[in-house]
Amino acid sequence: MTKKTILFDLDGTLTDSGEGIINCVIYALERFGLPIPERDALRYFVGPPLHESFIKQGVPADRAEEAVAVYRERYIPIGKFENTPYPGVRELLEALKSEGNILYVATSKPEQMSIDILEHFDLAKYFDRICGATMDTSRTNKEAVIAYLLQQNDCTDHIVMVGDTKFDVIGAKAHGIPCVGVSWGYGTVSEMQEAGAVSIADTMQSLLEILEKI
Repeated sequence: MTKKTILFDLDGTLTDSGEGIINCVIYALERFGLPIPERDALRYFVGPPLHESFIKQGVPADRAEEAVAVYRERYIPIGKFENTPYPGVRELLEALKSEGNILYVATSKPEQMSIDILEHFDLAKYFDRICGATMDTSRTNKEAVIAYLLQQNDCTDHIVMVGDTKFDVIGAKAHGIPCVGVSWGYGTVSEMQEAGAVSIADTMQSLLEILEKI
């Protein structure tokens, strides 16, 4: 197998973070006096930049950052740990590291929160660097995070992204990086395929096999 640099999304790819994110979205929407939809209707908050999703949910654009701040009132102390690593993710990371690959995290979640979560679940040790968004809007989407990661690290030419939404595919594609989608997260397979995902993995084992061959 060719040794490669693998960039992993976090939410919906490595950990199932929906419970905490949705709980905190509801907390913020209640503060703004907005209608609270069914929980499944808020799944799209997992992955994209929060301020964009709050605007879609009815928060005025000029108050989107305020909504994010309210969300973080609950997320930082509580919500970020309402989260569970997907079954088999540790074994996947161990296998990839044992084969000599270099692993990074590239997430639209704020960087320090991402580090806290991965350290909490004892997964941070598998990654050479955990790169995420800023707490302001200067670096929020996946394209910007990947640009930052590439600038900060000496990556090999053989790079691949792994993510669960079209935003991962689009962000990687902007840098000429192929993206493997995973079906267990918060995006849809059809959207990832339409965005240009090179393959879709349905299990951790199939993801390992794809990454070994790509």
